[in-house]
Amino acid sequence: MNVKGAAMMNAARAYSLDDVRVEEVPLPRLEPGDILVQVVVCGVCSSDAMDWYVSRKVPVVLGHEPVGIVHQVTPEVEGIEVGDRVFFHHHVPCMECRLCQRGQYTSCRRFRETSLDPGGFAEFVRVSAQIVRLDVLKLPNQISDESAAFIEPLACSLRAFGKLDVVSGSSVWVIGAGPMGLMNVRLARYFGAKPIIVSDPIEVRRDFAEEVGADLALDPGQPDFDERMAEATDGWGAEKIIVMPGAVEPIEHGLTHAAPGAIVLVYTPTPPEATVAYRPHDLYFKEVTITHSYSAGPVDTREALDLLAGGEFEVEDLITHRFGLDGVGEALRLAKTHDESLRAMIYPHGIGVEVKAI
Repeated sequence: MNVKGAAMMNAARAYSLDDVRVEEVPLPRLEPGDILVQVVVCGVCSSDAMDWYVSRKVPVVLGHEPVGIVHQVTPEVEGIEVGDRVFFHHHVPCMECRLCQRGQYTSCRRFRETSLDPGGFAEFVRVSAQIVRLDVLKLPNQISDESAAFIEPLACSLRAFGKLDVVSGSSVWVIGAGPMGLMNVRLARYFGAKPIIVSDPIEVRRDFAEEVGADLALDPGQPDFDERMAEATDGWGAEKIIVMPGAVEPIEHGLTHAAPGAIVLVYTPTPPEATVAYRPHDLYFKEVTITHSYSAGPVDTREALDLLAGGEFEVEDLITHRFGLDGVGEALRLAKTHDESLRAMIYPHGIGVEVKAI
């Protein structure tokens, strides 16, 4: 429903990952400084399909990679007008606390407290004044809606790569070739990493990895894994390791095969009860660093927009499925496995429907 002033809208509400219902819900009420955005498209993140993560929130309207057109503004809003095409983040830091002053924006209390109302799998979203002030970005004409829906995930990757300190000539090993793993392969190529190695037990994902720029794609279960890894890195092993799956086994696998001086970055959260077994003795004498990267801040989203708007970083070829709101359940199923898909996009007003502000 896209009539200005309408009291109701459609949203896809998850009661579980196996129970997603398109419901008619009230339009969010705006407060001073808020804007109402008509969602054009919203990407489906793998975190939207993590059982343990979603079960803590249900019933919930998911979706945190939206792009839309500003539909309504309050008088207090500055620099944003009805009709502007925008990216809007789902969290923002305060930019003032001790954590923010150290650049740890995603650990800021306000970052954890802010959110969209509701999520991006809805026809309209209220963007709070706090987010409006810090991380609503107008989109230039040269970037498509679907490319702009990658701003948030690419920002997360850019933040991770900053922690890994990937530079030209770094050897990078990406564990897991889902859509984000593939984007990180492409980002490693952008930063000049060499060689870029991917491991994934699923053959079709390994094929995708080579298509997007991996120098070598390995099956971690094959007996010659160690030999081929050593051959690709001149016997040293990978220096920068990105563990994509939120699971114990791939984290332990990365730590076991880390080169001396390597940085092992855990990209996706594990369930709260998960524990990782490793020998501190080995990591100590190899001086291996373990780090993590969660989400992204306003600095990262702007860097991601610049990179995408420049036209030198391809993302749209990672999209394999497009759905309306009635396909959110299927999109989440695909995101949970990635055996049949890469990235899915949700069009809340329908695929092929031109969305214009009224």
